[in-house]
Amino acid sequence: MKSLLLLSACGLALAGLGACAPVTQASARVALDCPSEVGNLKLSNIAPDKKTCLYSSRGGDEVSLRLVSVQGNYEAALKPIEAELQSEIAPEAGAAGDKADAKPGTPIAKAAASAASDASAVARQAAEDARSDVKVSKKDGDEDSKIDVGEGDKGDHAHIDLPGIHISADDSKADVSVAGVHVDAGENGATVRMSRDVRLRGEALSPERRGFRSTFILARDDLKDGWRSVGYEAAGPKAGPVTVAVFKAREGHHDVSDDIKRLVRRNGGV
Repeated sequence: MKSLLLLSACGLALAGLGACAPVTQASARVALDCPSEVGNLKLSNIAPDKKTCLYSSRGGDEVSLRLVSVQGNYEAALKPIEAELQSEIAPEAGAAGDKADAKPGTPIAKAAASAASDASAVARQAAEDARSDVKVSKKDGDEDSKIDVGEGDKGDHAHIDLPGIHISADDSKADVSVAGVHVDAGENGATVRMSRDVRLRGEALSPERRGFRSTFILARDDLKDGWRSVGYEAAGPKAGPVTVAVFKAREGHHDVSDDIKRLVRRNGGV
């Protein structure tokens, strides 16, 4: 479960990775451009309408690249996909028995506790680094900025409230929001969400950001079929169509995350 932090880092690092892409305008795209191989991913199937392409890795990861139309706004177009991924969580009836047996000494409980503890440590370090920002903020008259880092009866903790930054973590959970990225980690695993406005390819000088990039990741011990994480990477013009790579990973999607982003950017035009 320590891979949860790597998954979170993948979401935070999205802006730093580039890729080659075709010249087709994303807003005019009617079919996906699916290369036979991208890094560790190999093409296994293309739908007749070329709006869905399936990829797999040698490690057993699966990626479904989709071209999705937009009716209204892109957030609404992504909601059914998130619901589809949420359904990968094992039914409560089966999970209830597992939770009953998951006492503090069991591997699953230990792994979850370790992930939350690690997240807490990262948050505490971020808090230390942010102390200077707090001092500057207070000099500017911002009394709403708060920071609390230390140890107590309930273990180590970190709580930060700064403009654009929120971190709340202890030995059992972590809640982090930084620049549009939200990470919620606890005993059941972690959920990562990211969404931001971006400029479309060829519009670097435009004052308007007509595109978006979005990430959703579920990393849990109770996913179906032995998956360790599921989620999507999405990008494209806000008006659509949008490109979505829905993935299911065995060991955490950081193993193929760069390849997934290349596919999405290739087709999304961002």
